[in-house]
Amino acid sequence: MITDPSRSTLLITGGAGFVGSSLALRWKARHPKSEVIAFDNLKRRGSELNLGRLKDAGIRFVHGDVRSAEDLLGLPRIDAMIECSAEPSVMAGYGAGARYVVDTNLLGTANCLELVARDKADLVFLSTSRVYPIAALNNAMSVRDGRFEVQQPMTGLTASGLSEDFPLTGVRSLYGATKLASELLIAEYAQMHGVRTVIDRCGVIAGPWQMGKTDQGFVLLWLARHHWNLPLSYTGFGGVGAQVRDVLHVADLCDLVTLQLENMEAQNGASYNAGGGVNNSAAMHEFTGISQRITGKKIEVGSDREDRPGDIKWYVTDNSRITAATGWAPTRDLDAVFGDSYTWLKQHDAQLRVIMA
Repeated sequence: MITDPSRSTLLITGGAGFVGSSLALRWKARHPKSEVIAFDNLKRRGSELNLGRLKDAGIRFVHGDVRSAEDLLGLPRIDAMIECSAEPSVMAGYGAGARYVVDTNLLGTANCLELVARDKADLVFLSTSRVYPIAALNNAMSVRDGRFEVQQPMTGLTASGLSEDFPLTGVRSLYGATKLASELLIAEYAQMHGVRTVIDRCGVIAGPWQMGKTDQGFVLLWLARHHWNLPLSYTGFGGVGAQVRDVLHVADLCDLVTLQLENMEAQNGASYNAGGGVNNSAAMHEFTGISQRITGKKIEVGSDREDRPGDIKWYVTDNSRITAATGWAPTRDLDAVFGDSYTWLKQHDAQLRVIMA
């Protein structure tokens, strides 16, 4: 439990990844006398690039895997954990590879909770917007002016976004199921062991140091394909780029998690949606326009009409509950997300070309 943030020991699982390293660096900069441990298996290509940044900031890196209870329980006592290790792709588990998703996202959470229980540590768990079922959301949408929008408002769903009241009955992808199951485990461990927890259901997160791929991290993927003049396609739902997403700048997420860790008593037991919101949302073809403007380059975008399993037509976060509870709201707009990301991409062109091109 954090009593003095300036002298706390904070463990971040997935700590060499895009989100984890950003959180580690933010906390260490704000609390330089604290000990920050970045725990990561370095599976995702590009995470190794963060090791130098972490070391330079005085952050301890531990190579380990959340699937191994021994790796976690071998760590020193901690005051708090940010659990952001995951197989983050919604596409993962379709076809081959289902076991890795379950073992990492669910068994890994259980192992993390054993450490949290051992040390009575505070926990911030980064969950996902994909805990919400696919069919109910997609069935509420129709296309207007080249983008999906809410045609049938329902409980927890309006044009302003999807809230925590949206019904959870239905299929949501293996990825989403493992994260929702993890949320249930967290509630049980919190009750049994008297630990303080908060859950953030995040939508799309983007910003510098994200290694964009076709199945996760589309902002950097879009920018990289424009920058290097590489193939890019709209996939599914007619292949016209009508799908709508909101985007949260990783720095805004760091603001939120820092606020929560420093005020855990007030946040204890809460589950929130946390995303870019309606003002930071756009259709995929509109993201192409932003990428063209930011990069100054234009490429031909192809079309693949075949739907991908697990894909959704529209997701925009309703941040009303978290804003009312904490005062937090995103402060960086889409131009900041894309602009900051592209500046970083250009600065590290040679390194990233090997990984992302």
